[in-house]
Parts: sequence; C-alpha cells; structure tokens
Amino acid sequence: MNIAIVGASGAVGQEFLRVLDEQNFPITSLSLFGSQRSAGRKYTFRGKEYEVKLLCHGDDFKGMDFVFTSAGASVSKEFAADITRYGAIMIDNSSAFRMEHDVPLVVPEVNGDDAFNAPRGIIANPNCTTIQMVVALKPIHDLSPIKQVHVATYQAASGAGAAAMDELVAQHAALAGDSEVKVEKFAYQLAYNVIPHIDVFTDNDYTKEEMKMFNETRKIMHAPALSVSATCVRVPVMRAHSEAVWVTTEQPLSIESVREAFDKAPGIVVVDKPADKEYPMPLFVAGADPVYVGRLRKDLCDPCGLTFWVVGDQIKKGAALNAVQIAQYILAHKK
Repeated sequence: MNIAIVGASGAVGQEFLRVLDEQNFPITSLSLFGSQRSAGRKYTFRGKEYEVKLLCHGDDFKGMDFVFTSAGASVSKEFAADITRYGAIMIDNSSAFRMEHDVPLVVPEVNGDDAFNAPRGIIANPNCTTIQMVVALKPIHDLSPIKQVHVATYQAASGAGAAAMDELVAQHAALAGDSEVKVEKFAYQLAYNVIPHIDVFTDNDYTKEEMKMFNETRKIMHAPALSVSATCVRVPVMRAHSEAVWVTTEQPLSIESVREAFDKAPGIVVVDKPADKEYPMPLFVAGADPVYVGRLRKDLCDPCGLTFWVVGDQIKKGAALNAVQIAQYILAHKK
C-alpha cells in the first residue's frame, strides 16, 4: 500500500505512525505532509527516515491508496479534492465531513460495511468520545434496540492536543512551586479542577462536543430516532477518556446476557469485579488499543435500563487506531 499522513507532526499524526507499525500495516511507500511550521521535520519509521513535505495543491497524492488526515477541518476541506482526485481513499480524522450524507462515518466494530459506500472517496473518523461509546453500545443494541442514551464524559487533556498536555504538566509544576499558573488551552485552570465545557456552546446551550455525540451516534448506529444526551467534562487526566453511560433498551436485559455480549464483542475488554476493586481507569488504559468496560449494573430507575463505565485511549482507538482499522477493514472485506 502507498500511504500518506497529512498532519504528521501532530499528536494524532505521530500516533498514526506508531499504530501503522504496531498493526504491521502493509506499506510500500510512506509520505508525510504538514504545514509550513512542520515541513522539513524528519521522523523514523521502520528504520527509515522520512521528511515532512509541505502540504500544497497539486498531484502529490497521485498513486496513493490511503491518506490519513489529521490537520483540522479547514485543511481537510481545502485539500480533499487533491487527495481523492486520483483514487486515494481519504480517511479523515477531523469534523469536516462527519455529518455529510455522502460520507460514511465508520467505527469498524459497529458499521464497517459503510466504508464501502464512499462515493467521494472520503471516510470520516468519528469524534473520540463517540467512538468508544458506540463500540460498547453495539453489543447491547444487538440484544435489544437501544431507545435512549445518557452519557457524562470525563475527558483527558490530550483530547485538546499535545500543547494541552504540556499545559496541564506546567500548571501542576507551577502550583507545586508556588508560581503563576498560565491558562491558554482551556477556559480555566485544569490542574486540580474539572471544566464542564468542551468546544464552543451552541444555541441550545449544549456544546459542539455534546452535539457531536448526539448526531454521530445516530448516524453510526443507523438509528435516527435514538435519543442521546451528553454532558462533556474536561478532567486533569493526561490521556484516555472515561464515560459514565446510561442506556434504556426496548426490552429488559439481564446483566449476565449483557456481560456475555461484551465478552464476545470485538474491541472490548471487560474489567468488572467491583468487590476486588477492579474496574477500568485511564491510568491503566492509556496507550492500549481496546475499549474497556466495567461497573455494569441495572439502572435503579428503569427496569429496561443499564448503566456502565467505559474507558478508552482517545488518541488510539478514539483517533489513529480507528482510522487504521477502517483501512484494514476495507482490505480484509473488499470484493
């Protein structure tokens, strides 16, 4: 495969390189692209050094099979035609195309076949919080259709990029040294705090992050009537997002049947022994591939309700890994 990465110097771009190597993805040639600021940087992949090229309009993507893009929505929109012109499949990690009717929004464990209906040559990678939640929702939905989802997220600093991670470290250091705390990447100081505000607020007072979960979950699960209500919170964790999820199904489900479905589902690891204090936590999930599920129990308010806890590394499964898995799915299932 001839592969390109756009946004190679960013946190997700660097994760693409690690994931492609870990997954032993078949690569004949690799090209890296970036902005004026990152052009010229060099990275080693599988023992060979690659230099980041300046992203420009033209024919640089001729002959490419897959192009993984993670340079922001405006860049994706501007360069989509260049990337796909000669038949490359663009797997885009931004929000640029997620809700467009002719661009599939894909999580392979949930709706992998949608990747084959991409008339524009573009496949959208969903938002990180949506990805890990729908992986956990799918086995429940297969037992009994889900009618309603409530979710509260606990999102790590890394969801806002490498600079945000650096800011959290610097804030802790400043507080420990009784120095001035600088706030640039978040609305408020994140160290020793939680911020119930991710992305901008919309007219209904939900944030764009919360509305992404509403809209994207419906599209991925082919469930336009599914009700989804989210509150997204930034927490002083370095890496890996956590979610408390409540679902209501059409029929009551036993905890045993749901746990068995989780155990059998691809991409899920069950860690659920509360008596032994065993449950997923970002401290131990950071850097891991699967989505981890625990604290599974019946909702005390509804006989058709369940609640559980989900943790996933949002740079891996929530971004780079999911994108690479889309390409793997296409290669494994193409006619």
